[in-house]
Amino acid sequence: MLLRDILQIKGDRAGGSQIHGVPPDTLLLDALKLMVQHDVGSLVVLQDDQLHGLMTLREVLVALSARGAGALGQPVGEIMNGNPILGSPDDSIDCVRRVMTANHISHLAVIGDEHLLGVISLQDVAKAAYTECSFENRLLKRYINDWPEPETES
Repeated sequence: MLLRDILQIKGDRAGGSQIHGVPPDTLLLDALKLMVQHDVGSLVVLQDDQLHGLMTLREVLVALSARGAGALGQPVGEIMNGNPILGSPDDSIDCVRRVMTANHISHLAVIGDEHLLGVISLQDVAKAAYTECSFENRLLKRYINDWPEPETES
């Protein structure tokens, strides 16, 4: 399964592509309200309709740890990851799982033809891997159940 497949599944489930983003001057408190409203763990930071950065709950926790409640009044442009790791729609879930785990990231922006196509979470990757594994298991069980009996010689 490829990232394009996961984005397709997410789009079908949500009724279309769901990219939640804010401009870099958005206050952290307002960004957090948006994240809660849409039940997401990340926001893309967009400037002139281009990916400027990615803000996940990890960046929020780092900002709150460093600055306390005062961080809530800061713009997300000062808190975001300005150099996020990016994925391609042709990346496999196995590749993405390794990249996300090795780099301790929970969200991956997917870029295709220099355009933001969506954001994949580690949960999305886990669901896709589970679905793929379940499908393979069903095929194997069906194959085993239909295994031909050896012919016996009389």
